[in-house]
Order: sequence, then structure tokens, then C-alpha cells
Amino acid sequence: MNIYVGNMPRSTTEAELKVKFEAFGEVEDVKLIKDHFTGELRGFGFVRMPSTQEAQNAIKTLNGTAMGGRTLTVNEARNKGNQKRRY
Repeated sequence: MNIYVGNMPRSTTEAELKVKFEAFGEVEDVKLIKDHFTGELRGFGFVRMPSTQEAQNAIKTLNGTAMGGRTLTVNEARNKGNQKRRY
């Protein structure tokens, strides 16, 4: 399952996020989204977990928790589909 994680501190590392989610099970991949022009983190990313049960437990537990003084938004990532990109 692909999980969206938003409102993260811009200082967050992939390793930090991986450790946070590994408390709930196996993590396949962590991807933090960066600004194309500046290379700075945009404050959100994605975590992929192979077990739906573990992923749903992580979402339920971590959504609304604090990380670096910010309240995380954690939910199942939506498929982009045919959405138009906003600039």
C-alpha cells in the first residue's frame, strides 16, 4: 500500500521516516518530494508498505501525531489518474 505523509518538517530525512513506519512492519520504499528548482523538501512524501494490514495500522496510529513540531497528515495515497498538474 502506498501511504501519503504530509506536513512534515522540511528537515525530515528518508531514514527518519523509514524508522517511524518500520515500527508497524516492513517498509519497501520511502520517497520525499523535493522542489524541482531549489532541491528543497516540499514537506510531504510517500511510504510504501507491502502489507495492507500493517499500512492501515500505521496510518491509523501516525495520522495527527507530532513530528518536529508539526502535526502529520497520514493517509492512503490517491492515484494521480488524470489530474492536471498545478504550478
